[in-house]
Amino acid sequence: MQQQISVITLGVHELERSKGFYVGGFRWSPVFENSEVIFFQMNGLVLGTWLIQELQNDMQRPGAVAPGAVALAHNVASAEAVDHLIDKLAAAGGRVLRPGDAPSHGGYRGYVADPDGHAWEIAWNPAWTIDAAGHVTFGL
Repeated sequence: MQQQISVITLGVHELERSKGFYVGGFRWSPVFENSEVIFFQMNGLVLGTWLIQELQNDMQRPGAVAPGAVALAHNVASAEAVDHLIDKLAAAGGRVLRPGDAPSHGGYRGYVADPDGHAWEIAWNPAWTIDAAGHVTFGL
């Protein structure tokens, strides 16, 4: 079976507040939106933000809560870019969970929660390459 993820969908409480974080902080552009969901075309997958009640109904999982012990990651080209993006995301309604710092295994990273608590790691890893399309290649 092919190793791939097609769509990641995050349950959100207020669509416009969530949109403010992703559009205002990351500067991403939606490819589709209606009164329940917003989709962003990423580099090889789609990220969706969907009103949590509607997502629960679609999954037939009433009462399912978010977020769990999960972190999404956005890699950037330099250590300085980590702090810059964390600042932008905080200004767009995010909450800094961990300011940028250098972990013992190398690189530089910090964490920001979106307005619904979904954790985003903003990271720079000197061993990982990011091509012009934004695809990250794992490297040691």
